[in-house]
Amino acid sequence: MARINYIPNTDKDRQEMLASIGMKTMKDLFVHIPEGVKLKKPLNLPEGMSELEVIRHVTSLSAKNISLHQYNSFLGAGTYEHFIPSLVNHLLLRSEFFTAYTPYQPEISQGTLQAIYEFQTLICELTGLDVANASMYDGATALAEAAAMASGQTKKSKIVVAKTVHPEYRQTMKTYADSQGLEIVEVNFSDGGVDMVALEEAVCHQTAAVVIQQPNFFGCIEDVKAIGEVVQRHKAIFVVAADLLSLAILKPPAEFGADIVVGDAQVFGNPPSFGGPHVGYLACSDKLIRRIPGRVVGKTVDKNDTVGFVLTLQAREQHIRRDKATSNICSNQALAALAANITMVSLGKEGLKEMARQCVAKASYTMNELTRIGLKRTFSKPFFKEFVVSGDKDVNEINDELLAKKIIGGLDLNRFYPELGNSALVCVTEVKTKENIDEFVAAWEGLT
Repeated sequence: MARINYIPNTDKDRQEMLASIGMKTMKDLFVHIPEGVKLKKPLNLPEGMSELEVIRHVTSLSAKNISLHQYNSFLGAGTYEHFIPSLVNHLLLRSEFFTAYTPYQPEISQGTLQAIYEFQTLICELTGLDVANASMYDGATALAEAAAMASGQTKKSKIVVAKTVHPEYRQTMKTYADSQGLEIVEVNFSDGGVDMVALEEAVCHQTAAVVIQQPNFFGCIEDVKAIGEVVQRHKAIFVVAADLLSLAILKPPAEFGADIVVGDAQVFGNPPSFGGPHVGYLACSDKLIRRIPGRVVGKTVDKNDTVGFVLTLQAREQHIRRDKATSNICSNQALAALAANITMVSLGKEGLKEMARQCVAKASYTMNELTRIGLKRTFSKPFFKEFVVSGDKDVNEINDELLAKKIIGGLDLNRFYPELGNSALVCVTEVKTKENIDEFVAAWEGLT
């Protein structure tokens, strides 16, 4: 097939444009660039393709990927496979949302602003806190921003964080801490939860914040009430990284004194999709609103009492004095947040509860079946949708053999917690059928 050059301007068009600016050739546009840095050879690019050839080429590349429609996955650890109503894409892909930019001009951005406002409202309802911002990049950076908020509010620099918090969340927080002068102190775990004795020893009058995850990285339910009491005695900021779906059936962190709740809303409406994009959320109490990063959308009325939505707060360096900025976050994940928004609204309170209950029931069934075939349950604490099991065989070897059977196994925890030995973090959500689970268990049994 003949190759076609996709060049929008003809030679005549280009000559007319050059003439209008007083130049004769394209090279005249680059006369100010030193000869020593100019490329003296053609770019190493393949020849152009026709539209049909491009389609065939891209299709052949995408066929090399595997999808969760073809493989049975039990991998979680921060990115989850959950039910996404078909309604989500029908609304999400509308041009007014899909191509929307930052809503700086409220008079032409009411739809986007209202969607963000409703996202904030749903986050507040789930976390029990007073205010939420217009989404964050992801759960990890949201947690790092929360640590900075706590330090700024208390004028202290010590951040006590549980080792049961996602390892990559902790690493992101440490990256932020390097430039902000924060001291990160990690507290070990006992039976899959925060070691309360170690926590008591770590928290002191110099502590700005105590950070935990609920459910934690091992999937276990932390004793948030007891941890909150320790935090309150030392007048520190209590930060909880929470799975939004779990809050459909667990008490909101605010009931246990949480000042800031962060996490990832990827669980609603956003597929795993090679690890992104995600969408972080951050909610806090009223006393911290002036330190909240990013933006807050507010609801108001105009002079005719017509309801409208506006950007109420933008606490970043482009909008206020640099030394007063709370964060340099420049944008939000508005489209991903909208997907989460549509999912939560379409499922409703009872739908979210049912979704969460199915996670608990199916994860419990899977854990019981795995222990039946000889694996050991590593921790005894209650869990939500993830749990840890251990055995004699290397988890990576198990996972390689499972993958050959079109099954994606759990996370090998030796990568982050070598002290746990041959342990796997297994995730089971509401999308798994009994047949999916039984296939997984039978395959694992055949490999041990």
